[in-house]
Amino acid sequence: MSENNTFEKVKKSLQDAGTRFVRILWCDNANIIRGKAVHVGMLSHYFEHGVGISAGQQGVPVMYDAVVPETGLGPVGEIRLVPDWSSLTLLPYSPGHARVMGNMVYHGEPWGLCPRSFLIRMIETAKSQGLEIRAAFENEFYLLQQTSQGFVSRDSTVFASTQAMDMNQEVIDEIADALIAQGIPVEQYYPESGPGQHEISVRYTNALHCADWQIAFRETVRAVAYRHNLTASFLPKIFLDAAGSGCHIHLSLWHNGQNLLPDAKGVCGLSKVAIAFIAGILHHLPALMTLTTPSVNSYRRIRPHSWSGAFRCWGLDNREAALRVPSSPAITSPTHFELKTVDASANPYLALGAVIAAGLDGVQRGLEPGNPIAVDPGHLSVDERHVMGIDPLPTNLGEALAHLKQNDVLLNALNPQLSQAFLAVRQAEWETMKDWEFTEEVKLLLERY
Repeated sequence: MSENNTFEKVKKSLQDAGTRFVRILWCDNANIIRGKAVHVGMLSHYFEHGVGISAGQQGVPVMYDAVVPETGLGPVGEIRLVPDWSSLTLLPYSPGHARVMGNMVYHGEPWGLCPRSFLIRMIETAKSQGLEIRAAFENEFYLLQQTSQGFVSRDSTVFASTQAMDMNQEVIDEIADALIAQGIPVEQYYPESGPGQHEISVRYTNALHCADWQIAFRETVRAVAYRHNLTASFLPKIFLDAAGSGCHIHLSLWHNGQNLLPDAKGVCGLSKVAIAFIAGILHHLPALMTLTTPSVNSYRRIRPHSWSGAFRCWGLDNREAALRVPSSPAITSPTHFELKTVDASANPYLALGAVIAAGLDGVQRGLEPGNPIAVDPGHLSVDERHVMGIDPLPTNLGEALAHLKQNDVLLNALNPQLSQAFLAVRQAEWETMKDWEFTEEVKLLLERY
């Protein structure tokens, strides 16, 4: 279909829906979702080449709207945020507005600092090796009320409480309806362990849609909560004495419509390619965490005995392992695996792209992940963990940053421009917040994420 025909089709669908503004979104290195909106009456001027943003936008940390000098970015340089019109979605929670994901383009080519383009590159790299990645982000979040004393939990119920379901039915139903209206299939819902904490899981899809859906999921939950006079937060650790919020990545490997994971004769029922992919993730995990758990706050959640993946190991149905292989009731072998050391302060394009890069390295090198662990590694002694090849993972962002700076596989996958900017942004956040009190940290970050 020609560009003109595509424009006319899009314009008509927007006009028929009564759309006034189209939001063109991007997600920056600090995982702040940003956008510029174009009025449909002016859409013809922006349809092909999108809107302009400063190159410096990819050098902004979570604390303030100013560029970190070490990113190498600044006020000079214009990037085009070009809509991927295949991602166009009407916003059920904001009637009259639509959303489209943007790709960053510089001089007519994908910009090296574009997170979405990075994920697209990793998808193509996997495809060149005969692998299609399918994935889903599994989000936990809190619904909070703002009072004169600050944000408080909406309820004080426990895990999977039906009372919590009844208390929150209206807002949860509206979130689910809004997701489904955007073409995002909702699978399960239940109240989580923390007071006012919830989990809604969505169906797996191809890797690019998965990351796009994660942006849409965060946008939808927060917007619907706001309509109910609530604040939704995905911040990993809001209350010191309550459960943290993760955002686990569920992954499977496919080729020509066939799931490559199951192998009844393999370890834990997994194929050799699945085992090698898992090994690559585990091998790179200390560095990978800079992209999957990238906020200072993330490491308050990652603790032993908290089901958050605090140790570098894997196991069948082991929720204390960083990488869990869920058993399947329908067939004899697992169909996917779950990386638990992830939270929603992660830019989904960077996190998923880096996980793919790590897994592919494991496949290329034929890495082995060690024996699966069938116990809580936190109950083992240091000597026992050493014998079993179980390592504690980084306990703060500074440690993870140090690992990434020495990891050529991930740095090369990101490319020099993107790795420099990302490291500089997260380093600035670490240097600023590493000595902050917990309450000061939460006050800044709660509404950012």
